[in-house]
Amino acid sequence: MQSNIPLSEMPAWTLALLGVLVVVQIGVEIFAIVKLLKTPDDQLVFGKKWPWLLIILFVNLVGAIAFLAAGRKPAEAVDPLAAPVSDAPATTDRAARAADVLYGSGSDAQ
Repeated sequence: MQSNIPLSEMPAWTLALLGVLVVVQIGVEIFAIVKLLKTPDDQLVFGKKWPWLLIILFVNLVGAIAFLAAGRKPAEAVDPLAAPVSDAPATTDRAARAADVLYGSGSDAQ
């Protein structure tokens, strides 16, 4: 039984499928590396970029998918009621502030 088949003897559909898989793998790895470089260190699971870079490069497609799925911490949510609204008048009533954030201030109505 021959375990190594030369590329010249492989069917065309197999070569096309291998080509598509190579392009997908390289694309996902490049996307993961760009996301890694844009992500601040404090939002990474390990806290540093170099372990994730090694995982992405040496574990191939699985490492890139692992980084994209579980390597980043979610960004903290910002409470819109806690942040001051610059163009709206300052209100001390939390319910009025919530209505302004959700529906716009009363002065915006036409």
